[in-house]
Amino acid sequence: MYTARIVVLVIALLAGGVAAYLVSGSDYRSRPTEPVAQIQTVEVLVAKADIGLGQSVSPENLEWQTWPAATASNNFIRRSERPDATTQIAGSIARAPFIAGEPIREPKLVKANGSGFMAAILPVGMRAVSTEISPETGAGGFILPNDRVDVILSRREKDSGRANAVDVVHSDIILPNIRVLAIDQAPKEKDGQNAVVGKTVTLELRPEQAETLARARQTGTLSLALRSIADVNMVENTTDDQVRKRGQSIDVVRYGIQSSTTTQK
Repeated sequence: MYTARIVVLVIALLAGGVAAYLVSGSDYRSRPTEPVAQIQTVEVLVAKADIGLGQSVSPENLEWQTWPAATASNNFIRRSERPDATTQIAGSIARAPFIAGEPIREPKLVKANGSGFMAAILPVGMRAVSTEISPETGAGGFILPNDRVDVILSRREKDSGRANAVDVVHSDIILPNIRVLAIDQAPKEKDGQNAVVGKTVTLELRPEQAETLARARQTGTLSLALRSIADVNMVENTTDDQVRKRGQSIDVVRYGIQSSTTTQK
């Protein structure tokens, strides 16, 4: 009789445990799950591999990449808005380098439309003008495309104020903070290259600066002074008007007699 009671008690306890487990599982399953926040994404056109300055872009250089919509700039090309962008952009020329994975932005591209590379990358209103250089006048060959330079004019004159006239050299910065477009016919540097010893440099100039350079070439020797990359946005002490005036009035020495030639606009 005592054993039977123990058996009944054990069975009752087991039944209660099973019931409690079933009830707790039912409550867990009936409990509403919290919604997981979904990040909105968009497909953005990016560079599949590095695209160098002056390189013609092909569809193989591009791919669509998923980006969070909150961080995708309005300047990015989105697949939802331009699904045929890869073919539309094909043939464009890179005015600035792209690194792999960088979103494609059209201000950094230009359609050549049959023009040469140099005409395609020139900003509106600017001119590409070439002049001769040497290792001595071109910072030893350490000037590379896209660097900034000061153009210096040096001219030798006779000092007529002395009994024994001696040559006096005058040097002036006639064009400050000028962008270098190319060295010889190389508009971009090769991988790992840190020096280009060339004979011709092509500079990006405004029309009035191009005139100043052309006049200066006839009156003396031109040299290029390489600027620090930190000085690119520095405001020059010399205004554009002062540079133009200095470039339009050039001292010319013929047979030891100095004269001043001024070009009027």
